[in-house]
Amino acid sequence: MRVRRSTPRLPGAAGPVEGVVGDGAVLRLAVLGESTVDGVGAATHDEALTGQLARQLAARLGRQVQWQAIGRTGANARVVSQDLVPRLKPADLLVVVLGVNDTIELHSATRFRRDLLNVVVEARRRIGPVPVLVAGVPPMARFPSLPRPLRDVLAARSEALDRAAAELPGVAYAAMDPALLHEGTFAADRFHPGPVGYRDWAESLLKVAECLPTVTDRRHPY
Repeated sequence: MRVRRSTPRLPGAAGPVEGVVGDGAVLRLAVLGESTVDGVGAATHDEALTGQLARQLAARLGRQVQWQAIGRTGANARVVSQDLVPRLKPADLLVVVLGVNDTIELHSATRFRRDLLNVVVEARRRIGPVPVLVAGVPPMARFPSLPRPLRDVLAARSEALDRAAAELPGVAYAAMDPALLHEGTFAADRFHPGPVGYRDWAESLLKVAECLPTVTDRRHPY
């Protein structure tokens, strides 16, 4: 309760939640998840995770990336499955970013794995059998806003949920390197990434995303 009271409440990113970057064969990117997909800590979605990932994909692949960011601050995996998946538009690549809120709510790894799998199943039911990249749960031991012993408790839970995400069948998984989380990568609340943090995180996701089907295929018909 003390941490909640003392942590600044930052808004989600302003501006459009859809955009286009680059030229060439089209790649449709959808990013789905919690406050980091909502862009908390960045002024606009261009500076947040989705915009940064879209720009890096376009530059690396020489393709036009049409992106959509569907996120909600405070959403856990179950809420995303119920409320946000129905907002998905057709995509060639889906990136799912969840786990911090499930960690804060002290959900079990079993529940998180089940809810996360349901997100993937419902998303594919809506937009087809697209490749899905699940972002690793951030290691909350590196969050400077969390005092001890709270930090230690949430760190252990985030590690358990991350292992559950890594074992999810039928998806690609991109672990988050703890070295990405340091004072220079956080926003003013010292909890969410700032633009630098989003840029570095997007770079780590790109290393996995660029190897997935439909991403590597430059002859995409769309």
